[in-house]
Amino acid sequence: MNGKEFIKAVDLLEKEKGIDRTIIFEAMEAALIAAYKKNFDSMPNVKVIIDKKTGEIKVYSYLTVVEEVEDEYLEISLEDARKINKTYNLEDTIDTEVTPKDFGRVATSTAKQVLVQKIREAERNSIMSDFGDKQDELLIGTVDLEDTDNYYINLGRSNGILPKKECIPGEKIKMGDTIKVYVSKVDNNGKGLLILLSRTHYGFLKRLFELEIPEISDGTVLLYSVARDAGNRSKVAVYSENSKVDPIGSCIGERGTRIARILEELNGEKVDIVKYDKAPEVFIENALSPAKNLKVIIMDPKKQEALVVAEDDNFSLAIGKKGQNARLASRLTHYKIDIKNNEQASEMGINFRNE
Repeated sequence: MNGKEFIKAVDLLEKEKGIDRTIIFEAMEAALIAAYKKNFDSMPNVKVIIDKKTGEIKVYSYLTVVEEVEDEYLEISLEDARKINKTYNLEDTIDTEVTPKDFGRVATSTAKQVLVQKIREAERNSIMSDFGDKQDELLIGTVDLEDTDNYYINLGRSNGILPKKECIPGEKIKMGDTIKVYVSKVDNNGKGLLILLSRTHYGFLKRLFELEIPEISDGTVLLYSVARDAGNRSKVAVYSENSKVDPIGSCIGERGTRIARILEELNGEKVDIVKYDKAPEVFIENALSPAKNLKVIIMDPKKQEALVVAEDDNFSLAIGKKGQNARLASRLTHYKIDIKNNEQASEMGINFRNE
């Protein structure tokens, strides 16, 4: 590779990979210094200069001008320097070209390995700048590869890893499918850019609501919290500071069209939309839907513990199958919820009867 070919390669890398040519030149010069020290002379005071227009490479040794010389291989006295040129001052450097005749052949073969490494690092950093702020965001990608444990999703300039355990239970994903994914982690760990994806994370559902409900994306309706049991059931708490806006109706949409688009993405997962209320008693009762006629008592506000009294069918509805409804309501409200029937409440000294 001659000088002109090298410059053409630099231009191509900058254009196609988006890598700053300064980074490429710095990597190349560092590689050439290493090649020179390995194959010709191990002296530390050597530098390489590449002509940015012609690609011509020259190697120089240099001495630093000092008042008193401590290392003759690195320094030259001011008195001796001015014998060479009267304009030299302290801290100036005196360069002497030491480019070997066959340096091009040896240097090129050595530099290629280092240069490729530096280019990969620069490209990874460039990609990181594109994806570094994408954590907790919803992206659309194409399913490219599959192995025993993961799907590999093409996100454009990089691939993300979607572990199969992070897929919605029962959903079928095929090669070439275009799917929505939630970015749960972005890590530039030095070995490569790691982008971990999920479709079971509660954030996936949250981002779907923001995507499909205009009132949420513009702030008219606020999403307070999300609790999710992926593939089975989720609860989403919403509210609006505008009394004229129906937050639940906004999420459902006319004839259920908005929520239908979200449910279609969830492979049959059920979603309860409940209204958030500043009063914890009201919020907890809403969160335990579809159970009704509940009596909520805040037992300890600081520890966020609540007792809920339910009777008849509402008792089993409040708890839900295998405790799912109560568990999701607890995560949604951030309260520890203890559900009792009237008889159990009476044994605790709490007398209450639904009218």
